[in-house]
Amino acid sequence: MKELSLNILDITENSVKAGATLTEIFISENEEKLVLTITDNGSGMTEEVLKGVINPFYTTRTTRKVGMGLPLLKLAAEQTGGKLEIFSKHYEKFPNEHGTKVSATFYKNHIDCVPLGDVVETVKTLIQGHPDTDFLFIHKTQNGEVGLDTRELRQTLEDVPLNTYEVIKWIEEYLREQYLEIQKA
Repeated sequence: MKELSLNILDITENSVKAGATLTEIFISENEEKLVLTITDNGSGMTEEVLKGVINPFYTTRTTRKVGMGLPLLKLAAEQTGGKLEIFSKHYEKFPNEHGTKVSATFYKNHIDCVPLGDVVETVKTLIQGHPDTDFLFIHKTQNGEVGLDTRELRQTLEDVPLNTYEVIKWIEEYLREQYLEIQKA
């Protein structure tokens, strides 16, 4: 994928398909490296699935015979000297604490490091497409932090769906304003 934001979208969509009610997207970056961590409380993966999930010829999808999301993320991280780690607890073995955590480390000064891309658009798309799922987004940089928690929005908005035009537009503007603030710092 040409941008990490597309990887975020792909992995988070898998979290939603796994029944996650909360998916946390955490980006931490400094001048040297970027660490992307996506954690969900979905059904998790069995040990068998976990072993095969980074193989591009393994997929749980029925619409195609290959699954490229995690293998491409692993390749992108390793091409920079970084790594991909996946931890998962399946609901059958861990009924009270199941879910998956994907963490990828990228070294930003490497020529093969792909750009982060438009994470605001990614977060907006996720919320618009899955208004009943909660997302926590945090991007920490040396200059500051950008964040959004849909659980807080729900409390404030009460019965207003998160995917209404006005709310989605506000989310986009809110995140973009935060990015402008940390760019000024």
